[in-house]
Amino acid sequence: MKDRMRRLISKADRHRVETCVREAESRTRGEIVVMVVPASYHYPIANLLGATAFSFPVAIAFTPAVGGLFWVGPHNLWVFLAVLIPLFLVFHEVVKRFHILKRCFIRGKEMDEEVREAAGIQFFRKGLYRTRDEAGVLIYISVFERKVWVLGDRGINAVIPEAQWNGVVATIAQAIKKGEAAEGICRAVDEVGRILRRSFPVRCDDQNELGNLMVEDGPHV
Repeated sequence: MKDRMRRLISKADRHRVETCVREAESRTRGEIVVMVVPASYHYPIANLLGATAFSFPVAIAFTPAVGGLFWVGPHNLWVFLAVLIPLFLVFHEVVKRFHILKRCFIRGKEMDEEVREAAGIQFFRKGLYRTRDEAGVLIYISVFERKVWVLGDRGINAVIPEAQWNGVVATIAQAIKKGEAAEGICRAVDEVGRILRRSFPVRCDDQNELGNLMVEDGPHV
């Protein structure tokens, strides 16, 4: 996952995004924070479901051969369990490590809920609710789920409808699919800056109250 994070947003990309955020914030008193995380949750049930789905049919197929090898018959329950348990443990690790397999055992609705919850937690954990004008905006990007969530503080939500962020989300999602994550994030940040500027124009005493970019190492799936 670390390699995937580096491919998604390199050191040079991080500097570029931070510059884009500073430029967007220079035109508004709103505070924009971009956060990129490997995953919003580790989904342990998906590991269990995947291990079960793969190990049971393989164990059923191998039990007759193993039973015959040890002269205990092709349908012995203890032989089946002796084959199933190590297979289950092996496939559990395989599903856990190969994210393309793991995603097959997670519902899209579950991923949406976990990303939304994690974005809300990070919003408060990173102090976005503490800005002077309640004008903090979090652009939250969760790599494993391939989801983007935009969350605004109370002052922003009072004047800007949540649906206005849909275009921002789509911009980043499409750019990531094309392998142009940094470009998409910068375009999205610029769009957020334009939206904020209409309701929260910059003031002479404006200060940068929050970090511009946060790239997290965990949790890992």
